[in-house]
Amino acid sequence: MTRSIITTPNAPAAIGTYSQAVRVDQTVYLSGQIGLDPKTGQMVDGIDNQIHRVFQNLQAVAEAAGGTLGHAVKLTVYLVDLGNFAKVNEVMAKYFKEPYPARAAVGAAALPKGALVEADAVLVLD
Repeated sequence: MTRSIITTPNAPAAIGTYSQAVRVDQTVYLSGQIGLDPKTGQMVDGIDNQIHRVFQNLQAVAEAAGGTLGHAVKLTVYLVDLGNFAKVNEVMAKYFKEPYPARAAVGAAALPKGALVEADAVLVLD
């Protein structure tokens, strides 16, 4: 088993005791991303912008691991308001192509830094 830590300046730095991603052989576990702009460290405004930023951040980490979001096999989305689920589907279609990864959507009472949405993913690289 080969284990390596993935980091990139193109996604927000970890704000706790975790890594942006961990690769074990061909599987990459991406930590949850919220709508932080990696250049400013500030949360972007509004649910639509946060959803886009979350997927952009996940994409940046996936690329640092040598993959893309097309390698995702599992995605978990956490929403403070499950009423925004349709917006996630709409935006997700811009970042993922069929066949889509398996996915769960979870309602959360609160997320770090007042985020409205967070997502993590598992990739399997070729």
